[in-house]
Amino acid sequence: MNTKQITLTGLMAAVLCILGPLSLPIPISPVPISLGMFGVYLTVYILGLMRGTISVCIYILLGLVGLPVFTGFAGGIGKVAGPTGGYIVGYIFMSLIIGFAVDKWEDNYLIKAGGMLVGTAVCYLFGTLWLAKQAAMSFSAALWAGVIPFIPGDLIKLAVAVLVGEQVRRRLLRAGILEKSSRFVRRDEKSIQKSS
Repeated sequence: MNTKQITLTGLMAAVLCILGPLSLPIPISPVPISLGMFGVYLTVYILGLMRGTISVCIYILLGLVGLPVFTGFAGGIGKVAGPTGGYIVGYIFMSLIIGFAVDKWEDNYLIKAGGMLVGTAVCYLFGTLWLAKQAAMSFSAALWAGVIPFIPGDLIKLAVAVLVGEQVRRRLLRAGILEKSSRFVRRDEKSIQKSS
């Protein structure tokens, strides 16, 4: 990564640190409504696989060392080890899946959106398993407490992230601040050369 890309990666980690703590507790679940998921969607959609995942990892590491960047302005290992910690860990796997889809299928919005849905499902799985274990709940009860009520809101966050992220990503690519993944670009160039 060049200096511009490193700066952009750090900037998006800072955006995550701003959005992550913003949350609204709800009485029906120990999991609050938060903008953390939206922040991950937006960050990875704009930056792609490597830079997006690095930004998310920076965000999580900052929270682990005690900065109040998790939901409810919490931080520290205790937050990750708590009932909602699985969702935070799930962000990493979600980033990898979304980033792969964004880098590999740059111009296919349906596949990118599908990648975001798959990544969200994986994050839900980690969060639900963790919540069930930490809160001594059945998987079904944890699913109803930590996932089902949040699906409509997360779908809205996903759609907004695609709309905003696409515009920002295009402008950054045009400005030369962001580059497409060279691994996938090389493969595409080779396939074009073979076909010609």
